Amino acid sequence: MKAVISGYGKMGHLIEDVLRRRGIECAGATEDVASFDDAVAKDCVCIDFTTPEAFRANYPVLAKKFKAVVVGTTGWYDIKDEVIACFEKAGTTMIWSSNYSIGVLALFAAVEKVSGILRDKGYVPDIHEIHHIHKLDSPSGTAKSLASIVEEGMGVEPEISAERIGEVPGTHSVSFLSSCDRLTFTHEAFSREGFAQGAVTAALMTEGLEGVHEFKKLILE
Repeated sequence: MKAVISGYGKMGHLIEDVLRRRGIECAGATEDVASFDDAVAKDCVCIDFTTPEAFRANYPVLAKKFKAVVVGTTGWYDIKDEVIACFEKAGTTMIWSSNYSIGVLALFAAVEKVSGILRDKGYVPDIHEIHHIHKLDSPSGTAKSLASIVEEGMGVEPEISAERIGEVPGTHSVSFLSSCDRLTFTHEAFSREGFAQGAVTAALMTEGLEGVHEFKKLILE
């Protein structure tokens, strides 16, 4: 497998390091995916960690140019149906996720289970997330994913609160409060390394895979 990195910020540099340590060729890193060489792109998996605005502009290009695409960018889920249709029409494999941390996926699984157990039992759900001051979307895509899981399991929409502090890589807490007790599930990232590792794992999973897939489902189901 060969990879191209779209978005060469902090995450892009981390992904490049992970690719190197795993012995995977990085064919390039770019802030302007539209101008990336078509002949090189057609044999590469593109790992996209850009901005919501950039991804909204670039997704048709990504679908057309690359063999497969792994999307780590969030903040575009309101057009998810359009994006999925575009990749399916192009016949390009796509894996997307609000968070590529395996630990966060375990949090998703735990929250899904507990939400079902606590449905109609008098518990009120609440989600709180903390990220670094450079994060552009608020609340985070991960917090929104957790909210969807809780809403599906409990039948109520949880309140989401968000903070932007210093260089915090990412902390997500889901609480269930009743008049008798509180349950809290928290994932705290110590660095962005886990996100980069998961994104590269997803890129490797595109080999022999067709269609559009959420990373969570590929890992947990």
